[in-house]
Amino acid sequence: MTLSASSESGLARRKLLAFFGQSLFVKAWFVPVWLCLGLARAAICLTSFRRIAPRLGRDAGLDPWVPLASNRTEARALEISRVVRMAARYTPWTSDCYPQAIVARGLMGLYGVPYMLFFGLRHGRSGQMEAHAWITCGRIPVTGGAAFDRFTVVRQFKAPALHWPAR
Repeated sequence: MTLSASSESGLARRKLLAFFGQSLFVKAWFVPVWLCLGLARAAICLTSFRRIAPRLGRDAGLDPWVPLASNRTEARALEISRVVRMAARYTPWTSDCYPQAIVARGLMGLYGVPYMLFFGLRHGRSGQMEAHAWITCGRIPVTGGAAFDRFTVVRQFKAPALHWPAR
């Protein structure tokens, strides 16, 4: 056995041990989330945003706000975040912020977790516009990180059950 093969088998073993150390939620949802990331990527490539948007939640205008969440709900959001990010690392296709947001939104809707899905833009270093999608639940940045300070929100969608914030 060569040194390279030995280090590869050691890496695979560490990854398997890390996977089996995850919560039951993460282990149970890993394969379905991995497959859904592929479906989300295909939908992004094959359809327009106009057709995807109605499935993201209710259009919430441009004033960014984040729904409050209980400790239990935030814990579920963390688990959703963990499984989506983990599955995205192992896809052979591009699973950047947009497909991750779509899949996380689906899981959050399934579990009744309040969310806001944001789309933002900024000027990149090369002068090109850069886009980003991210989801939050309470204090938890579920996917895409806390991007409010780096991107200008241009569209946001809220969980259908959420009410408008008091003004």
